[in-house]
Amino acid sequence: MNVEDLVLVPWLEARRALGDRALRFRVLAPPYPALGVGELRALRVSALSGEHDGAWELLAGYERYERV
Repeated sequence: MNVEDLVLVPWLEARRALGDRALRFRVLAPPYPALGVGELRALRVSALSGEHDGAWELLAGYERYERV
């Protein structure tokens, strides 16, 4: 698996590609109250180190955001 291939794919597809690996999942959000609109996509997939050895981080974001 090449993690670069997971960038901008829908997050569920990226999650499936990572299999049963330990995962930290975060959603990128703007610094103001907003709702995510559109597809939630993987923005970055990276291996964690240190106390999280063997785990992966999947950072996701929506296609756009609307202020609330």
